Amino acid sequence: MTGEPTTHDTENTAVPAGAAEDTGGTGAAGGDRASDGGRPHPGDRLRPGTAVTPLRAGLHLRGRRGSLTLEGSTAVPVVWGLLEEPLRTGGLAGFRDGLEPGSAVRAATDTLLGRLADHDLLLPAPPAAPHPHPDPAVARWIDATAAHPDAAAALLATARAEVLASDPNSPTATAAVRALTAGGVPVTLTPDPDLPPDRILLTVRGTGPDRAVAAGRGGATGYVTAPGSTAQARADAAALEARLTHTAHAADSTVDFAAEPQHRRIPGTFAALLAGAAAHRLLCAAARLPDPATEADDPRLLPGIPAVLLADARPARADHHSWLGPDRIDTDRHVRLAPPAGLAEALRRIAALGEHRCGPLPTPLPGDLPQLPVPLATCTTPAAGHATAPRTLTGGGPRLDLARLELFCRAAELLLGETTFTVGADPGHARGRALRHTAARRLAAAPHDRPPPDPAHWSGHPQLRHWWTTLTGRLAVPARLEVHRAAPHAHAYRAVVRRIPHEPGPGCGPGPLLGEAVEATPGDAAAFAALAAVTTVRTAEAAASGGAPPPPSGGAAAPLAAAGVPTAAWEDPGWTGGWLADLAGREEALQDTLHRLYGAGPTTTPPAPAPAPPARDSGLAGLLRSFGFTVLHTPEEAR
Repeated sequence: MTGEPTTHDTENTAVPAGAAEDTGGTGAAGGDRASDGGRPHPGDRLRPGTAVTPLRAGLHLRGRRGSLTLEGSTAVPVVWGLLEEPLRTGGLAGFRDGLEPGSAVRAATDTLLGRLADHDLLLPAPPAAPHPHPDPAVARWIDATAAHPDAAAALLATARAEVLASDPNSPTATAAVRALTAGGVPVTLTPDPDLPPDRILLTVRGTGPDRAVAAGRGGATGYVTAPGSTAQARADAAALEARLTHTAHAADSTVDFAAEPQHRRIPGTFAALLAGAAAHRLLCAAARLPDPATEADDPRLLPGIPAVLLADARPARADHHSWLGPDRIDTDRHVRLAPPAGLAEALRRIAALGEHRCGPLPTPLPGDLPQLPVPLATCTTPAAGHATAPRTLTGGGPRLDLARLELFCRAAELLLGETTFTVGADPGHARGRALRHTAARRLAAAPHDRPPPDPAHWSGHPQLRHWWTTLTGRLAVPARLEVHRAAPHAHAYRAVVRRIPHEPGPGCGPGPLLGEAVEATPGDAAAFAALAAVTTVRTAEAAASGGAPPPPSGGAAAPLAAAGVPTAAWEDPGWTGGWLADLAGREEALQDTLHRLYGAGPTTTPPAPAPAPPARDSGLAGLLRSFGFTVLHTPEEAR
């Protein structure tokens, strides 16, 4: 048998017929047997709840924390038929001793046991007699879940829980008491008039620092916070309720429990779901077990960021979402992820920050906008206090994923104060966007009489030909394109596209701006300016937004888009992937040129010391940095 161990994912492992190799279980879970020459421990048992499906020439096993598929020999189901009962009953040592040393059956058995240990389907230590936890149901749950069942059971045996609620007879409070009692923990139910009617607070003591979770609802959505201190759970609950209630009002939700009588505010089944989930998270925290949010390997969840459970009653559903509240009291809430390694990871974090119920930022999506001839995305920024109304933003890009990234950064800058901050997925992206904005403003404010570069050297750029033909041919927009070098001998160019007035004359002016760009070559600058002009025209046609075109960002995201993405030999700059790869190779030199031309440029705001005080970590800028985004402070005087 060969293959790398996995968790939660099925592994297909080939078993050569008649020639099984004794690997001895060298995985993470089986590593403690290496000193025994690969021999299984006499107390090894199959984890309770492990389901087994025999295959024609193999076996599939599914446990709570891992699964495994073994294929390649019809002998595998036969060996399992002999091994299953001793594994489930604790008679493994006697069964193995009865096999002839060096035999094929002995080797196949040891190989199979090693693979089970690799995938955490075996209890790695002999159970205590009697089990440390007296409740059989709780003991079975611990054995099915814990890496070290004895230690987890000992912690739960000393735990004491308390449920706080404004109404101790509410469905959620009584359901929480039942769930904690079923988990084998003594529970005290205490009235707390300071809590809102639909919120409960669960705490556990006696296993170390006090741990707490809160459950309740905001609007029609229920929630369960991540485990933390009592103060952190209260703060998270208050922030979640405010966010969920605001979202429900903004969406004009048709489900409103608040309009129902007090005793019917939360249906019994919904209350049981929230209370059970809260109790489960609290018991896992008390026993030092993995948090339930981490057990499903949900690709939407970001490692290192706490997750909250969000649940809806109609239709019934519940799932976890990465979330950091505005008040980060506990040390583990002062998270700062590394910058995303590529565009896909950046979009994953954008989706987490823009979750439609609890996210503080909008997630740019295509909606019902046309996607030809240019991909378009749109989002609406939330109101920032009473002074700022919601604002709809629309933008385009060479690809929809690039348009979404650009639009997210613009929305974040608008909420932060767009003349003061620049946001990027990583430091290079943020710096490239900020330097392009600076260069465009300086060049627009200081016209020059230098002759433009010879169009013969750049007019054949394939991306320029495509977007210029789209603008002037397909969209029939009369336009003029101008390209100028940023400075003598500098490898930086600014391109501007303007609409030609219907009746040009001496006093009509140069025409409205449709798009501009600053890039390392005249062809790239002209191509991005033409692309921006097509976006402006299509956005106006779709009545998605108005106003002037956004500041140029151009190829700032090219290194992110090209990171880890192989380019085929035939992908020349006429293909978007090939163009992005070329842009990525020129980005660092362009940023150095723009930095040299326009002074100090943007500087990253120094990070807060660790552990950071709550006030320093609060706010949108701190939240963006926690998720790995870069926020540059770019005051007008810092050039």
